[in-house]
Amino acid sequence: MNIRIFDDLDTLYTEAADVFKNLSEKSIREKGRFTVALSGGSSPKAIFKLLATDEYAERIDWNKIYFFWVDERWVPLNDDKSNARMTFETLLDKVPVPKDHIFPMYKDNILPEEYAREYESYIRNILGNEGVFDFILLGMGDDGHTASLFPGEEILNEKEKWVSAYYLKPQEMYRITLTAPVINRAENILAVAFGESKKQALNEILNGEYNPELYPMQLIEKKENFMFFTDHKAMGK
Repeated sequence: MNIRIFDDLDTLYTEAADVFKNLSEKSIREKGRFTVALSGGSSPKAIFKLLATDEYAERIDWNKIYFFWVDERWVPLNDDKSNARMTFETLLDKVPVPKDHIFPMYKDNILPEEYAREYESYIRNILGNEGVFDFILLGMGDDGHTASLFPGEEILNEKEKWVSAYYLKPQEMYRITLTAPVINRAENILAVAFGESKKQALNEILNGEYNPELYPMQLIEKKENFMFFTDHKAMGK
């Protein structure tokens, strides 16, 4: 696990955008494409805005990138709470990505559980049966959740499905998410979490006992390919 602690968020966002650009170049050079799964939230939003600037947009081969999502609230794509809507508005509407390379985690007129199975088939069609993404971008909530892997939920025990949908009672809505096994298979993972509100959970995740029921981010294996970008406030320094 590669932890980097930043003095300021602008530098963190720039380094994260550089990770995306550099990995895209490497993957396209070696495999002819770059497959990614993106998260929502304020941190990814800032990274996406940076990637849409000329400095990055003109140096990335968008035609060879396939975009999936890590998780989503089960809301229409035009809803303010939609992760996909945020990504389109900040990045995908501003760069020349082929429409058939974009796979939002929502579709009208289908049950979320059915679409989870359909979404897994989309991943298999592009990634094959190994299901290895080139890059996954994660966030982390104050409670230590990542993706839609929330504390105490049955989804934390999922071992077979790549994608799962379930009703999250505290939020009174359905969520759809990649599961921990498919996230852990990714060639590269970048998690971004910063600010004093993350301090308690991050300390437990990095230094506490293994208890993913309480801190689901611990399900993400601390391998060499796992980068964690944070700041001094979140690290309690």
